[in-house]
Amino acid sequence: MSTLPQLNRQTAQAPLEHPDRIVQFGAGNFLRAFSDWAIDVLNAEADFDSGVVVVKVTPGHYDDLDAQDGLYHVRLEGIQEGEFIQSNRLITCINRTVYPYDDFAAYLALARQPEVRFLISNTTEAGISYVESDKATDTPPSSFPAKLTLFLYERYQHFEGAADKGCIVIPTELVEDNGSQLRDIILRYAEQWGLDADFASWISDHNIFCNTLVDRIVTGYPTADADEIQRQLGFEDKLLVMGEPYHSWIIEGPQSLHEELPIAQTKLGIKIVDDAAPYRETKVRILNGLHTSMVPIGILLGLTFVREALDHPALGQMLQDEAHEEIIPSMDLDKDELTQFAADVFDRFRNPSVHHRLLTIATNSSAKERPRILSTLLAYHDKFGELPPRIVLAFAAFIRLYKGEWQGEDIALSDDASILAWFKEQWAAGSVADVVTAVLKNESLWQQDLSAIPGLHAMLTDYLTRMDTGGMQPIIEQING
Repeated sequence: MSTLPQLNRQTAQAPLEHPDRIVQFGAGNFLRAFSDWAIDVLNAEADFDSGVVVVKVTPGHYDDLDAQDGLYHVRLEGIQEGEFIQSNRLITCINRTVYPYDDFAAYLALARQPEVRFLISNTTEAGISYVESDKATDTPPSSFPAKLTLFLYERYQHFEGAADKGCIVIPTELVEDNGSQLRDIILRYAEQWGLDADFASWISDHNIFCNTLVDRIVTGYPTADADEIQRQLGFEDKLLVMGEPYHSWIIEGPQSLHEELPIAQTKLGIKIVDDAAPYRETKVRILNGLHTSMVPIGILLGLTFVREALDHPALGQMLQDEAHEEIIPSMDLDKDELTQFAADVFDRFRNPSVHHRLLTIATNSSAKERPRILSTLLAYHDKFGELPPRIVLAFAAFIRLYKGEWQGEDIALSDDASILAWFKEQWAAGSVADVVTAVLKNESLWQQDLSAIPGLHAMLTDYLTRMDTGGMQPIIEQING
């Protein structure tokens, strides 16, 4: 039993200070260590003066959040500009919780509060989806977009379609064009349910649905170190959440948002941009691309964690060179920004507080190769007329990994069963050259026939043959020069 006082507004001497300006759908680790953390910083440093009302989108309760009066700490640990940093922050911006499955009337009453301006969500990737069986008479309907439709319809009716009572909707789900998708589903429900015809116009004209790109590694409750951290804090905190210092929140929306989100007064990694696509490409090609490169190569080198791949004398150098000599040159974006992004990525990969298993990242690798690896391979080839050797080696290592065994040991791969079976079948049936031919011609995986790319078949076949005769390391060392 802890002898520390339980964290709440009385013990922490943290009274409610901010009006209910933000409605947040969800209160999982990511939202608490990312958006609520950012809101707390904005309140403290930029007089944002915004409290959060949390809505639980599924049945049940946030018992610990209620017991702690919405308070909790965020612990940040990691490498920043080459230095290891640690920080703790008490988050005070969550005012209260609302449970639509217990009290739907209270949920609708929230929509009638005039000061509400921002709607934030993180309901998992599956959360932004249309469920045909949801009805306007459900209290509540099952899907998040249907719940949000009823919330906004209540607001529209109560304020008689007032233009200044629209909301700024900022979803953080990891779905491309998340804001646009959410708006389109709401409009679909409005039509399906036969809601007031002017409601659809009010949604489109007086509410802003922002597409976003969010990035911060959040590892959750730090079980191993929780007792020591809580002693430092002076409170028992069941919602203590650990994350990395790095954070990026790209919000695609009108520049007028700057008037309502005072980010310029802080050092927060939040940007309001006209187009999130270049930022998405940067993340996918550099951060995700390096992850997807190191995973099969690292596993075939006998490594377990991301940090080991960075510290490996041969692979570590290869990954640096891959970023600066292959990925960044193949991209038509600002080179200084890309170089800084890559530097941040390597700092993040080296974070001693994050133990990221290569085999975990390898999950569903077949779907990751095209956007993360082949996109760079094709762009580099188009631009320079030659193949990027490190990227091709990563592709070869993926093909070899999907044989499902290495040096007599089975590899426990996690992917679509039919895809795993297809790769095993190719490896069992033919020579290395035959396997490469089959892989390159598999248009269902790559959405194109890769066999016409000059030299690709020969380079892959060479790498794969050498892997089985001399291992992975000599190939990397030769590429490194």
